[in-house]
Amino acid sequence: MSDTRSAASVKSLFFKHLGQTTQFPVALHIAKAEGHYLIDSEGKKYLDLISGISVSNIGHCHPRVVEAVQKQVETYMHTMVYGEYIQNPQVELAHALHQATNPSLEMAYLVNSGAEAIEGTMKLAKRYTGRPEIIYCRHSYHGSTQGALSVMGGEEFKQAFRPLIPGCRMIEFNNFDDLKHITKKTAAVITEVVQSESGYVPADVAWLTEIRKRCDQTGALLVLDEIQTGFGRTGALFGFQKVGIVPDILVLAKGMGGGMPIGAFMAPRKLMMSLTENPILGHITTFGGHPVSAAAALATLQVVTENRLWENAFHIEKTFRSLLRHPMIHNISGVGAMMAIELSDFDTVLKVIGICMKNGLLIDWFLFNNRSLRVSPPLTLTDNEMKRAAEILLHALDTVQTAL
Repeated sequence: MSDTRSAASVKSLFFKHLGQTTQFPVALHIAKAEGHYLIDSEGKKYLDLISGISVSNIGHCHPRVVEAVQKQVETYMHTMVYGEYIQNPQVELAHALHQATNPSLEMAYLVNSGAEAIEGTMKLAKRYTGRPEIIYCRHSYHGSTQGALSVMGGEEFKQAFRPLIPGCRMIEFNNFDDLKHITKKTAAVITEVVQSESGYVPADVAWLTEIRKRCDQTGALLVLDEIQTGFGRTGALFGFQKVGIVPDILVLAKGMGGGMPIGAFMAPRKLMMSLTENPILGHITTFGGHPVSAAAALATLQVVTENRLWENAFHIEKTFRSLLRHPMIHNISGVGAMMAIELSDFDTVLKVIGICMKNGLLIDWFLFNNRSLRVSPPLTLTDNEMKRAAEILLHALDTVQTAL
């Protein structure tokens, strides 16, 4: 904020000049973010249990990430569109991702975001297979661009933007009967290891195994969207490693950059190289794999792996499940540091979120599950912070219950 501009003035300009996503934004005025806390323009601290929607896996402004960003900014920033020049941050990151994922995932295409990674993935699947159909799941979320929206499993968010990309077919998540729709016309099946926006619903391992078999039988590609689940959040470095299913294409973003914008889709060389011919420039991106973001992502991956932060995810889940006991809580679903706390209805969810915010705790809701609170904290959350968060949340539930 400018030294001469008041908080009230900045808030007015926020509503006047910034494009909005709803008519009721939270409008929390952030002055600083550090560790597990956001600090507003009045100096109030908020314990962040959202992590920017599963982005800040190692907390806000982690020193290793800040150092990597500062060093790269002083070296060079944008030099040329992605793929033309050899840039060390991109090369080192792609190599590290290969080592961290699976030997078959030889190449990483670096992009700006999860949505662009999905767009590139859809193009790659169609280009490699020569097939027109993409299969996706009900209540899936893969981004909001035209291609990603076409494989979103929620009609409410799609209808106003039709016509979308043809050839996209929806099946039910964890439904074995629907797997018969995977045929020789299918270019790819896109699914999540933990379906995020339905309230952190884990995929049935047997169901994923059967999808893998069907894709192998029909020549379709299996795409796993690990935009939210990657980088330790499920209790494994990547969710597919936990369930033992190797995808043909792996999609990454969010927690990848330690707070900087970056995404990637990974695939075997024979798949990825199909984007280089007939036509050349099968996918191009000016700022994809920006060297500053790539440096931040490499530092983030190193922090996660060196400290085995995925192991903390189990502890976070166990601790919250033990602390969060209340008559208004019907169920806690999810896995690792991805939990959905089920209440009665959306009105109750919003009231609890509001009370928690007033008391310095940030939680959120889901696109396709309006009865549950979203909890996806940094993987470095401490026991004392979890205890404090539970106290605030339980107080909010008591307050709402008393008012009923």
